[in-house]
Amino acid sequence: MRRTLACLTAAAGLVQLTSAAAYAAPATDPVKALQAELTRGRVVDVVCTAKDDFGRGLFVSYRMDGTIGFGPEGELAADLSQTLRSSDKLLDVAKKLGGKDELADEQKPVRIISSRYDDYVSGPVVDDAVPEGIKWVRYRHTNLPTSDRLLEVLEPETLRTLLAHRSSYRGGVLRGKIRTDALVKVSGAFVSRFGLRSKSGRVGTISYVIRFGPTGLVERVRAKAVMPFYDESIRIESDTRYSWGRRADVLLPLASEVIDREELGDDVPDEVSGGWS
Repeated sequence: MRRTLACLTAAAGLVQLTSAAAYAAPATDPVKALQAELTRGRVVDVVCTAKDDFGRGLFVSYRMDGTIGFGPEGELAADLSQTLRSSDKLLDVAKKLGGKDELADEQKPVRIISSRYDDYVSGPVVDDAVPEGIKWVRYRHTNLPTSDRLLEVLEPETLRTLLAHRSSYRGGVLRGKIRTDALVKVSGAFVSRFGLRSKSGRVGTISYVIRFGPTGLVERVRAKAVMPFYDESIRIESDTRYSWGRRADVLLPLASEVIDREELGDDVPDEVSGGWS
């Protein structure tokens, strides 16, 4: 009997240790590892896919890849190529509403070089409108693009908050869930895309899986969200991979190759298309 009780006690202790390990924080502080990268001349290469699903066969998928450059205050500039694809059913709906041409323009591939204030756009969406010798159209007063459709883990406070909302951590992989009303308090990138709150007052939820490398830097983020969308909901999925360690500068286009969007009138879209900047 004593031997049985001892085995049961040992087993219970092992379960407690395993449970504690599952909820433990990463050994290397990911926030400090990220902050060490936030210096001029350091970059991260990203590849991201995402999907906005409105239900009933209506969805938009995205792909983005390129480079994001840093300064002491965080993201400083970016050079990204982006594509957008709409489902056939969404194109049919747009056609009935008279917006098919606009939606078709958004599906043309686009390259965007971004500073803290402006986006420089090139690609088929603007090529036919620019004068000879001009390669870029400048869109002023824009937000910097984000590395992931939902969760900007390149913001130290956002990363810190996601760590705090973990449900488990094991083998370099962290899992968690966060409400959007908590995320808007720390993530300027999230607010710039989705606003402080939905018009209906409802709150969304985002579940996520983050994989960290041996140095504590984020290597991959997968996220799924259910977000308020008018009286219904939209489901968003994203998957982003990060490659660190390269030193480079994200250079803005030459002034002689740039024209402002306002000079082209209705020949180019009012807003940058093809991505989520």
